[in-house]
Amino acid sequence: MTEILYQDNQVVVCVKPVGVLSQSDGQEDMVCLLRRQLGGEIYALHRLDRNVGGVMVYARTKQAAAALTEQIRQGTFVKRYWAVVQGVPDPREGEMRDLLFKDARKNKSFVVDRPRKGTREALLEYTTIGGGNGNRGAYSVVEVRLHTGRTHQIRVQFSSRRMPLLGDGKYGSRDRACEIALWSRRVTFFHPVSGASLDFAALPDLTAYPWNVLHE
Repeated sequence: MTEILYQDNQVVVCVKPVGVLSQSDGQEDMVCLLRRQLGGEIYALHRLDRNVGGVMVYARTKQAAAALTEQIRQGTFVKRYWAVVQGVPDPREGEMRDLLFKDARKNKSFVVDRPRKGTREALLEYTTIGGGNGNRGAYSVVEVRLHTGRTHQIRVQFSSRRMPLLGDGKYGSRDRACEIALWSRRVTFFHPVSGASLDFAALPDLTAYPWNVLHE
């Protein structure tokens, strides 16, 4: 059973497990799981990579989906993540602003120096909230607020600064003792009908490497 944090006849907020697709074409995914569990239609609004878990929001009507998609466009649908990166960010908090190019054939994004066809601006803010030592040296736990939602954005922006996420071999991590160390920690948005401010959060497994450093 999917962990449900909130539900009504317009929206459902749940915790996506690591290893499950957030949305797909014809494969078992969160949309299928929620339809079986709750009944009715489920509309995807945003995505998490298969090997990333955490808080997700789905709409239950077309009208709610349209309203929440507009919040995403306007930046009032706020997504915060925890990530564990190799090394120590300097400064310990700040922002990253880059131009990203997505290579669809490789399903991989790259930071590029100048605008070109297919590039899009990527912006995030980060704060360092913890750290420790792992199989390949020092690592840091950062909280990230996304201002844009580009493919693999957090992964590629930190990797481009020689701070790949632990477990993320695609973007340069040599520490494979965990899945990609990225978690959708908190989502804040306005209810599409009532307008009430809603805020939901969930924790990763704090007993598992590398999140266990937050207990220290």
